[in-house]
Amino acid sequence: MLIQQSSKLKEDIMNLKKEKDVVILAHNYQIPDVQDVADFTGDSLGLSRQAAKVDQKTILFCGVHFMAETAAIISPEKRVLIPDLDAGCSLSDSITVDELRNWKKQHPGAIAVGYVNTTAEIKSELDYCCTSSNAVNVVKAIPKDKEILFLPDMFLGSYVAKMTGRKNMHIWAGECHVHAGITPQDVTKKLDSMHDAEFVIHPECSCTTPMIYDVANGTYNDRKVSILSTEGMLNHVNRSKAKNFVVATETGILYKMRQQNPDKNFIPASEKAECQYMKMITLEKVFDALVHEKNIVTVPKEIADKARLAINRMLAIS
Repeated sequence: MLIQQSSKLKEDIMNLKKEKDVVILAHNYQIPDVQDVADFTGDSLGLSRQAAKVDQKTILFCGVHFMAETAAIISPEKRVLIPDLDAGCSLSDSITVDELRNWKKQHPGAIAVGYVNTTAEIKSELDYCCTSSNAVNVVKAIPKDKEILFLPDMFLGSYVAKMTGRKNMHIWAGECHVHAGITPQDVTKKLDSMHDAEFVIHPECSCTTPMIYDVANGTYNDRKVSILSTEGMLNHVNRSKAKNFVVATETGILYKMRQQNPDKNFIPASEKAECQYMKMITLEKVFDALVHEKNIVTVPKEIADKARLAINRMLAIS
């Protein structure tokens, strides 16, 4: 019965988005049903870029709030909707704009580099934005004598500092509660249970810190390991000749991995790595947002214009 209802709802959503000329974007961590009705799936930056390219003037962004904001900043002439305005992010919430301004005052002349997982207001205070896939390149592009304030993710920051050898990089003590919950013990247990498994890991994971010296060299416990963004993970496992993978990130990504690689085995480093904010987006909420064209995400022009500068610098380095 539930499968029939889900199937009918999907059909209604597909018809409605065509009728209303709306494009649906869904993050890789969304539930499978939501990924199924999306026109495009991907990571937050990839989807925002897609938002700028599509012909449709209305975008329904199935992800968390900062992602919809980023799409609205990149595409100011388009209307961006989100199925649930309360779909937040623990990492994005780990720094406020007042905290960032105070931090900048303590380090005059420092370059502020912020992860894309931040609010529009935070982005408007940054010199550069970055993603997990280009954070190392962004930091490398900054003159070595310049102090850097890196925020808000301390695990990504530690990884970038290690990979660049920067000694003048200050790192904000923020974290994603999902990635921070994946422990080295989880990883070791899963790798031990799966013969010849490759290990793919997101740099937001707390387990990167004790492993970082091994991981940065491309191996961990004699296993091949790759530190990658969500989009990088998908591309890597598609190309890899390996058959078994242990995946350290939010479990939603496994749906697409299995869909694209039915002959390969994927297991999560931790089954508990689920983002309750991502899972707030349901088919019912997608349908409701389409019907009523509600939950419009807007960014004030002054903030959007400043934030766009940091984002564009990031895109130039990608």
